[in-house]
Amino acid sequence: MTTLKVHTIETAPEGSKALLEQSQKENGMIPGLHGVLAGTPGLLEAYQTIHKLFTNTSFNEEELTVVWQTINVEHACHYCVPAHTAIAKMMKVDDAITEALRNETPLENPRLEALRTMTLLITRNRGHVSQEELDAFYKVGYTETQVLEIILGLSQKVISNYTNHIANTPVDAPFQKFAWSKANAK
Repeated sequence: MTTLKVHTIETAPEGSKALLEQSQKENGMIPGLHGVLAGTPGLLEAYQTIHKLFTNTSFNEEELTVVWQTINVEHACHYCVPAHTAIAKMMKVDDAITEALRNETPLENPRLEALRTMTLLITRNRGHVSQEELDAFYKVGYTETQVLEIILGLSQKVISNYTNHIANTPVDAPFQKFAWSKANAK
């Protein structure tokens, strides 16, 4: 099992210190993921920037959760699934949505299920989707904008999920009660 250093403000490279201070201010703590990303200031900055850009897309809280958790579960991220479970709770997303995503079961809402399906297609097929698959996504009211926004969310999740796999990032105490593993899904 690999591990990478989880930096604090004191141990981080100079270029990451202000970014970690901002993380501390925004989250009330420095999430372990941010501590690991701090090892390369540009990566932490990219992650924080993409996160802000993705949260400012056309997606509402439920849709953000669907995109994030669909990717987190598909990538089997031991850190991000619990973290985004806690985030969904803070955003007041229905627990039934979160549980369906964590368990890889279809969502009851057809529009959210179409978003989950398109997110999975883009993730699994590395962006190769058919016109028929796009048309099914558009049929429930989504547009080309949302296809591109999924790619933005996927960009954020590739940074976090892949980093957590390599770093074996410890799950932060506030998220531990939402522990998850791919083996428990389905």
